[in-house]
Amino acid sequence: MDLFRMNKTIDRLNQMVDNAIEGKPLETGFDESKISSLETKLSHFLAMNNTTKVQLAEEKLKVHELVSDISHQTKTPLANILLHSMLLSESDLSEHDRLCVNALSEQVNKLNFLISALVKGSRLETGIISVSARQGGINQLLQDVLCQAEPTAKVKNVMISIETTDINASFDPKWTTEALFNIVDNAIKYTPKGGTVKISATAYQMFCRIDVEDSGIGIDEEDMPKIFTRFYRSPRVRDHDGVGIGLYLSRQIISGQGGYIKVQSKIGKGLTFSLFLPIND
Repeated sequence: MDLFRMNKTIDRLNQMVDNAIEGKPLETGFDESKISSLETKLSHFLAMNNTTKVQLAEEKLKVHELVSDISHQTKTPLANILLHSMLLSESDLSEHDRLCVNALSEQVNKLNFLISALVKGSRLETGIISVSARQGGINQLLQDVLCQAEPTAKVKNVMISIETTDINASFDPKWTTEALFNIVDNAIKYTPKGGTVKISATAYQMFCRIDVEDSGIGIDEEDMPKIFTRFYRSPRVRDHDGVGIGLYLSRQIISGQGGYIKVQSKIGKGLTFSLFLPIND
């Protein structure tokens, strides 16, 4: 085959792949030559791949609808259980009964948090909730997260601090605050009493890096690729409260605005989460 025909064939194959990526109709007119046979097989493969993508999108939508239905149907019963448990706690109860009521309230709050997190994750995945990044000051983001995290840190006697900064970056204030808070809350949870959690920011040419550094228990190297998956919890932390969805949501939020998250740790020497946010829109 001469060079002209070869280049023409390569251009056609490239166009077929581009059409498949963009969801455009695939070429169907082929002859009986060997190269045309290859084009036919590639066309069939790309068509099957597009069909699979459509099916996956439909399945995701069904899962979202199911999660939303569950959330809607359980919202009122959970609110009623919580209300009545609060009313019971104000009654003249024995010590045993009071412990039972407190345990009931705690479990209802956990269930409510889990359902809320599932709905958020489902909506982020299906694009129903969009993350809209815009230029903003990192210092205000850190201050907002500090205000949310301080009460928990104080109860646990963990010292939490931030380094002030004048860095600007591109991020969605509401959702990025939630993503960063999830990571800071996670750091407080696994840091022993008397420990520290430090939050700082560094500017690079293309990204702003926000570090959340703690003096906690750290994580095993083999667990690092798993901690951002939904519901994953290391066997070493099974005795701590949690459902294993906060870090998953944080990664979804950060990646949804062109950023990413890295983690470094040594067992017994703490852990550092690094969030990278684009500097420019």
